[in-house]
Amino acid sequence: MTVTPFPLAVSLGDPAGIGPEIIVRSYLKLRSEASAYPFFVVGGVEVLRGAAQRYGFDCPIIPIAQPHEAPMAFHAGLPVMAGLDVPYTPGKPTRLGAKLALTSLEWATRFAGRGEAAGLVTAPVAKAALMEVGFDFPGQTEFLARACNLSEKDAVMMLAGPSLRTVPLTVHIALSEVPKQLTSDLITHRARIVASGLSRDFGIKAPRLAIAGLNPHSGEDGQFGNEEARIIEPAIATLRSEGLDVIGPVPGDALFTPRIRKTYDAALCMYHDQALIPLKALEFDEGVNVTLGLPIIRTSPDHGTAFDIADRGIADAGAMCAALRMAGACASARQASTAHG
Repeated sequence: MTVTPFPLAVSLGDPAGIGPEIIVRSYLKLRSEASAYPFFVVGGVEVLRGAAQRYGFDCPIIPIAQPHEAPMAFHAGLPVMAGLDVPYTPGKPTRLGAKLALTSLEWATRFAGRGEAAGLVTAPVAKAALMEVGFDFPGQTEFLARACNLSEKDAVMMLAGPSLRTVPLTVHIALSEVPKQLTSDLITHRARIVASGLSRDFGIKAPRLAIAGLNPHSGEDGQFGNEEARIIEPAIATLRSEGLDVIGPVPGDALFTPRIRKTYDAALCMYHDQALIPLKALEFDEGVNVTLGLPIIRTSPDHGTAFDIADRGIADAGAMCAALRMAGACASARQASTAHG
C-alpha cells in the first residue's frame, strides 16, 4: 500500500442515504489493493460505526483530529474526523443529517483547498434537504466552483467510466432551453477546460475531443435545425485553429457506437441526458462524476442517496470505489505533472 502525506478527503454525504454503507464497503475493498490511496471521512464516526455494525462489516472506525493522521491510521481502520455526528438512521433523512452533510462537504472542501488533502471525493447528498439548511446551489459542482472562487462556467462536470467519458455542456435546464443556452463561446470555453483537465489529471498529453450535434443527424444540412452550422461548427473550427484534436459535430445516434468511441478521449454533449444516458447505460456501477477546471481534484459516484434501499445493506459500492481510485490516480498524475513542470 502506498502511503502519501496527503490523503483524500471524503465528505460523508447524507447520513441517512447509502453513503455510509458504500464508504465502509469501499474501504474494505480498497485497503487490500497495493495501489490504494489513503483517505479519511470528514465527520460521522458514530454514523459509520453504526453502518459497519448494522451490516456486519469488520471495519474498525479510527477517530482522527487532523488530516495528516489519516495515512497511518488507514492501516488499522477507516480514519474519520471526530467532532461531527448524528445518530445513524438509514432510510430516514433528518434536518440534522442534512446539516451534517453540508458541514462535512464544507470542511472536506477546505481541507482540499488548503492542500491538507490531495483531493476531494463527495458522497451522495439530497439537494432538497440541503436547500432546507441553507445550501443555495443547483448541485455540489456549483458549490465547489464558488468555494474555489471561480465562476460556475469554469467548473465542468465530466462523467467517466472505464470505456467512456462524457461532458454535458448544459446541465440542469429544461430541454427547451438548451438551444437558447448554447453558444460557440460556451463550447470553446468548456472544451479548453476539458482538454486541460485530461492532460493535467489523466495524463493524456494530446486529448482527442468529439463534439456532438444537437439535432437528429446533426441537422442534416439544415433540414432539422441550424445550430450545428451557426454555433457548433464555428466552435470546432476555433478549437482546431488552437491546435486541439477535435471531431464533429457527430450525430448523437453515432457518437457512442463502439467504433467511434475508440476515436476520442471525451465526448462533449449538448445537453444533460445526451451525456448521461450512454454513460449510465455502459458504466452504471463504475460511473464517476469528475469536476474539471478546479484547483482541487474532485470526484463523486454518479448516483444519488437511494434512501429507499439505505436500510437494506444491498448498496453497490462500485461507483464509490471507482471515484476513490480515480481521485487517487488524478492526484498522482497532477503531482507527476507538477514535478516535471
